[in-house]
Amino acid sequence: MFVVYFFENKNLLLNQLLKRVPSVGEDIIIKGRKGKVSSVEHIDERKIHVQVILEKVKKNKLMIDHSKKKKK
Repeated sequence: MFVVYFFENKNLLLNQLLKRVPSVGEDIIIKGRKGKVSSVEHIDERKIHVQVILEKVKKNKLMIDHSKKKKK
């Protein structure tokens, strides 16, 4: 069992106790966001730091239909 710390830049996203360590280039989902493992660093026997590159969140803006408004 390994303690795996997932980082995006210097921000800690998640730490988990895992049986298998993720490999470089592996697709991963953390907190509902897709990403890829960019690097894996072994700190000691059980601690592992994993750098993750997450995809950008796309925000959908609602379009307001002004034609239905009552004109004064």
